[in-house]
Amino acid sequence: MANKTATSVEVNAEKVQTMIAKEEDRFLAARRKSDELWRKARASSPRGVPSSFQDASPQPIFIENGRGSRIWDVDGNEYVDFHNGFGVMVVGHAHPLIVDAVSKRIARGSHFAQPVADDAIVAEELARRFGLPQWRFTNSGTESTLDAVRIARGFTGRERLVKIEASYHGHHDALMVSVEPPPDQMGPVESPASYPQSEGIPKAVVALTTVVPFNDLPALERAFKNHPDDIAAVIVEPAMMNVGIVLPDAGYLAGIKEIAHRNGALLIFDEVKTGVTIARGGATERFGVQPDVIALAKAIGGGLPCGAVGGRQDVMAVIEDKRVAQMGTFNGNPLTLAAAKVTLQDILTPKAYAHFDALAEVLQGGLDGVIRDNALPFHVTTLTARGSITYKAERVRNYRDYLGVDKPTAYLSWLYQCNRGVLMAPGAEENWTLSVQHSQEDVQRYVDNFAELAHDLRA
Repeated sequence: MANKTATSVEVNAEKVQTMIAKEEDRFLAARRKSDELWRKARASSPRGVPSSFQDASPQPIFIENGRGSRIWDVDGNEYVDFHNGFGVMVVGHAHPLIVDAVSKRIARGSHFAQPVADDAIVAEELARRFGLPQWRFTNSGTESTLDAVRIARGFTGRERLVKIEASYHGHHDALMVSVEPPPDQMGPVESPASYPQSEGIPKAVVALTTVVPFNDLPALERAFKNHPDDIAAVIVEPAMMNVGIVLPDAGYLAGIKEIAHRNGALLIFDEVKTGVTIARGGATERFGVQPDVIALAKAIGGGLPCGAVGGRQDVMAVIEDKRVAQMGTFNGNPLTLAAAKVTLQDILTPKAYAHFDALAEVLQGGLDGVIRDNALPFHVTTLTARGSITYKAERVRNYRDYLGVDKPTAYLSWLYQCNRGVLMAPGAEENWTLSVQHSQEDVQRYVDNFAELAHDLRA
């Protein structure tokens, strides 16, 4: 659910900058070994990290180990982990059932590039949760969305895709379009530009991706009118999670499906982030709209590299009939499937989701109270294991609303949490992920840290 303050007062921007400088000094002083490792790593790795997302200000944090809801960095700092590997670690760190399952599996061999019995068991569980009968495995969210759009193109015989402005669907060319377009390059709201996320993406590929705002069905209607009989699929995060958390308007997801089907296109849900974190059957269950294809990854694998793509029987028949190639050496890797099976069958149970909802109530109520008592222009959104503070009073409905977020204060809040023992994913656009091993004490620490920030902002 989401909430905002009835009345609020703007934050003093000059004071925020002063506080940032103080918190950055504290951060750097406590992480000298991380800095040393980072400087050394830059000699052999671009930006000194294995993924560019990890090179976040003021410097990367190198992690030593994790157990339960906690992690420790190389300097010995302990954190309650609200980052949880960008949403992967819903099971928590070193969960005994995961450790046992992976240990037993690796003792019997870790890779064969041949099917194992767990393949069908996990596929059947995903079918039960998400209501789609056919599944194939991948190794990441990027691979899952890549396969989803290829399947859709193969099924429809069309090439054009429609995506949502500012949604991130992985790092393959077809969808690295208008992920965070600069305001002077994003085009008019009536017809957003297709803007490549980075160099190295062919213009011809970018041109095949049409961009529309989230929560805007008239814009989607215009896209189909402008490209009749050309659009293979609309791909959407059912709840946007690349700009904090943006919830769909009532009827929006059902509206996308109706428009897509009326025009001969498919609906793809990218549930890489929402899948099994905001409900047992992800956003598909929570919002009650059944897509034609679903892309999953992150939380379904119990901490191992994972992914899956599922679809309607007739849609997935393009693989059965050898019309579309879906393959990968590590697809259905035995270690991943062992972890996924125990995650889905034994850890993410109804009791686990009740636990997430109870923790979300503590966060929602505590943070709402701090915001209200300090008249802060922010609001909170919680969705079971997921949640975020948006540093703007008004509800965000799309990327262009998000551009009005107070990013300096969001960064200051990240520093406050980190310096006081809670690790969040960096950036104003990110959100937290809880694990089954988090306690009420853990989430209260986040609330208390935020209350300290609020007090200092208003002092």
